[in-house]
Amino acid sequence: MIHVYLDDYRRCPDGFVLARNAEECKQLIQYEEIDVLSLDFDLGWGQPTGDEVVRHIVSTGRFPSRIYLHTSSVSGRNSMYHTLSASLPDRTQLFGGPMPHDLLDEIARNHRG
Repeated sequence: MIHVYLDDYRRCPDGFVLARNAEECKQLIQYEEIDVLSLDFDLGWGQPTGDEVVRHIVSTGRFPSRIYLHTSSVSGRNSMYHTLSASLPDRTQLFGGPMPHDLLDEIARNHRG
């Protein structure tokens, strides 16, 4: 299982695979098993947003184990959260904010071995 961080600007945390745009993230969701997925909403001027990724997750049913919404866009966070929560399977946890530091530290430690 991998951990995926979708963001066009921020530094990718240790232990995560970086997706810089919606298409890269959708490809990872389609072909990989994902434990933690952390989503940004705004992905660059004129580019598809995190909403496109969320719609892909819902339409394919390929839900990660845990989804975090680290975006600074309140309206984007609300939109993604609403869409995901309406279809969320019992096995998936959805968090309306960024990953806690202890989780980031744990993933980084496990990545370093």
